[in-house]
Amino acid sequence: MIEFFGNALAFIVAIGVLVSVHEYGHFWVARKLGFKVLRFSVGFGRPLLRWRGYRIGEARIPWSKRRLPTSGTLEPVDDAIEYWLSSIPLGGYVKLLDEREGPVPAEERDQAFNRRPVWQRVAVLLAGPGFNFVFAVVAYWLMFMAGVPGLIAVVGAVDADSPAAAAGLRPDDTILRVGERETPTLEAAVLALVDEALADGVLELTVRNPAGSERLVDIDVRGREAALTEPGALFDEIGFQPGPLVPAAIEDVTPDGAAERAGFLPGDRVVSVDGEAVSGWSAWVEHVRARPGETLAVVVDRDGRDVALSLDVAATEAADGTTIGLAGVTLDTALASEITDALRTTQRFGPLQALARGATQTWDMSALTVRMLARMVIGDVSVRNLSGPISIAGIAGDSARAGLGAFLSVLAIVSISLGILNLLPVPLLDGGQIVYQLLELVKGAPLSERAMIFGQQVGIFFLIILMSFAFYNDLSRVFG
Repeated sequence: MIEFFGNALAFIVAIGVLVSVHEYGHFWVARKLGFKVLRFSVGFGRPLLRWRGYRIGEARIPWSKRRLPTSGTLEPVDDAIEYWLSSIPLGGYVKLLDEREGPVPAEERDQAFNRRPVWQRVAVLLAGPGFNFVFAVVAYWLMFMAGVPGLIAVVGAVDADSPAAAAGLRPDDTILRVGERETPTLEAAVLALVDEALADGVLELTVRNPAGSERLVDIDVRGREAALTEPGALFDEIGFQPGPLVPAAIEDVTPDGAAERAGFLPGDRVVSVDGEAVSGWSAWVEHVRARPGETLAVVVDRDGRDVALSLDVAATEAADGTTIGLAGVTLDTALASEITDALRTTQRFGPLQALARGATQTWDMSALTVRMLARMVIGDVSVRNLSGPISIAGIAGDSARAGLGAFLSVLAIVSISLGILNLLPVPLLDGGQIVYQLLELVKGAPLSERAMIFGQQVGIFFLIILMSFAFYNDLSRVFG
């Protein structure tokens, strides 16, 4: 329950911040261009808190209605804006004066949305998504100045008969570049791999082996785009796991377990199983899990000499109800931490360079998101990548617990997604409203009420379909 409420709080904070940024973009540009703003609301539905603009003399200040003094020193501003904090924290809106929504006094008609020039209306509509992109740049800028921790992109186990193995990728290779893009961290490598796969299906990697020699590796994943973009399937489809390779070194042996009965001792390192070399701890675990009840011929390195052991693998039931093998040994965590720590890195830049990196990161993430959406429409990318509020809440909660930097990273990514989503040419979204304004410019007159109603119905249908996919994906992840 603590985790649930933590996730809910992080979600509300994240959505509140991003919606406020988005709506403030509309609000700020509208005010600058002379539109009359009636209301600024964060959230939908009934207001939990609301206030209006008041003034003392010529100075305007926001003041809660509940705190108005009875002395009458504060007077309401005739054109005061209402500010609402509403009960449903899943969006927000800025309400502008508009003749299509009711009668407008003659002296205020020039401030109504429908009376302003088309370019000004488009500017107001673009400002919301635009502020989302600006927020992402600022978030990345702060992160790069503070320092972004990560791991160097090192290759771990390479699967036999996989595209990676066929291309000659080897364990302990360091990925320096994917295409022309530098990959100083594993996170950068993941984004570059997805982007390159969606571009032409051939991953051009520049890698460096432990001896320091660099080479090009071309991994052909054409035809695997849909499977590759399934959540969590990127490395499985390419055919390697991120490193480093951690040796199958044993720290402890479970009393009266299968390994103890076979003669395993703390400090042993598994060298081979049934005559096949063991590349690391992950390979050892997978081999044992897949063979419940079988007897394995294991060779371990014990103080520099090979010792042959016979392991009768125990059988146990996993959480999903399947039967898996169990040896009864634990990893040497100190050794694993030592190897992993050697690959830790931090990206930190000065203010100007961090700003440039923030803009580049925002552009790269935006381009990747657009490309994935486009390929999703034609079926080349899995629709399971769509996430709804449940998944976003979980991610927001996890990132908040990880620290401010991780939370900022999630806010930046969601802000970019929100900006792109609102630019889609769908009625009810900013992009659809922009299309309406441009059609009016071409036609020379506003669209008919019938056309507007039809567009709204299409927009509602699209959003219902989109949210249905997102909720289905959320529930699939929750219930497995």
